[in-house]
Amino acid sequence: MAQMSTAVWLVPAVLVALWALAHLKTSRPDGTLERIHPFRRIMQYIMPTRTESVVYYDAYVDAERLLAWLTTVKPTGADMTHLTLAAANIALAQTPKMNRFIVGRRLYMRNARWLTFSLKRARMDREAQISTVKLKFPDGETFADLVTRVNGGIGEERSGKKTRGDKEMDSFNLFPRPVLRVAAWAMGTIDYFNLLPGWFIETDPMYTSIFVANLGSLGMAPGYHHLFEYGTCPLFIMVGKVEDKVVPHQGVPAVRPILHLRFTYDERIEDGLNAKYGIDRCVEVLEDPAKFLDSGPMWPRA
Repeated sequence: MAQMSTAVWLVPAVLVALWALAHLKTSRPDGTLERIHPFRRIMQYIMPTRTESVVYYDAYVDAERLLAWLTTVKPTGADMTHLTLAAANIALAQTPKMNRFIVGRRLYMRNARWLTFSLKRARMDREAQISTVKLKFPDGETFADLVTRVNGGIGEERSGKKTRGDKEMDSFNLFPRPVLRVAAWAMGTIDYFNLLPGWFIETDPMYTSIFVANLGSLGMAPGYHHLFEYGTCPLFIMVGKVEDKVVPHQGVPAVRPILHLRFTYDERIEDGLNAKYGIDRCVEVLEDPAKFLDSGPMWPRA
């Protein structure tokens, strides 16, 4: 009887101890815990989800030099997606506080620049599956190197072969809905306590610095994209098609080719002024890509 009584309180005590230890774990394979102002820390509790913390920004790019430059690099296989990824990479490198994320009501600095972009498995096919490519952006890489890597990822996704992501989704879909609900909850809980393995985070497209979607390639205007609660992505860039618009130019109204961008931003990672610096640099690169991308590495630059 005494042994049974001991077991009754021992099991809850062990569970409480494990729960406390899990809360003390702050290390992650993809980031380093940041010390932040108390006000920003409180934000994690009054706005605990990305849905509550989202801010939308519009930006407009004068695309005259952009279009001319894309014509010169088209033979290399480069297009607007490559250019947007390069601009986002430079903006992220120059504004490192945008490369942070929230997990478990804590703020982390990501340990590398990762960008994810989406594409159709078959161009302009309504039935084609949407796929994603996630790439790490190291210092010292040139735009030509980026084009080669991106095209390699696109080629793999459009090859018709099942990718690792396809196989994972096929495996998940074998389970009934109740099991999937429990699995999704368990995944979120494991991530909350910083227990996801590095190999999983590195390959998952939603554990990324920025997600880029080029709707202009489909002839569409940019939408207002949501932020996923799953993963750690705090920033979406939606790229629209280039359209002629009447805008002020050199002090007078003029018809100019304009590229419309829409940014979706988790304001808990940093204030709006910091976001402005990053967006301004992204626009600057897109308005004069030759200045930033024609020679030398994308980052660091002299």
